[in-house]
Amino acid sequence: MPRAGLTADRLVAAAADLADEVGFDNVTLSALARRFGVKDASLYSHVKNLQDLRTRVALLAGGEMIDHIAAAVAGRAGKEALAGFAEAYREYALRHPGRYAAIQIPVDQDLLAGAPALRRTAEITYGMLRAYGLEEPDLTDAVRLLRSTFHGYCALEAGGGFGAPRDVRRSWEKAIDALHTALTHWPREEPPSR
Repeated sequence: MPRAGLTADRLVAAAADLADEVGFDNVTLSALARRFGVKDASLYSHVKNLQDLRTRVALLAGGEMIDHIAAAVAGRAGKEALAGFAEAYREYALRHPGRYAAIQIPVDQDLLAGAPALRRTAEITYGMLRAYGLEEPDLTDAVRLLRSTFHGYCALEAGGGFGAPRDVRRSWEKAIDALHTALTHWPREEPPSR
């Protein structure tokens, strides 16, 4: 019988908080059960297993992150939108390291297909890039460039990987300037003929 007050949503939110505290890889059902003062078995009424819990945390975090990004790009276009997107991305990644790590895990494509956060992420990201006049297949390439740049930078920064005396914030701003230049002068590829 499910414990009163224990819900899947509460478990997932607590797991996301725990991930930020101890690292996503250290989130276990036992640690979560201890947080609620229940036995591990009590959680199985709400989540199937650890993988199910981790997937739910990934979807929660993805939704939170895109909401944060959406607020930052609202009413902006071009370089202003790119800078807002980048700042919100970096801020979320550094403020919520466990949640951000969850976003990086592979998630079953069938689950993603029905996830509103994924659709919203695509709409906001592709909408921002269309202001640069990009269409497919260039859109996909540009999304991959942005994601790899933002993720790489945030991972290096969080891990203390920038040892030079140059201010990390200034380097970040230069990276955004460089991305804007790259997007403005994108080497366009003709869409495949049908």
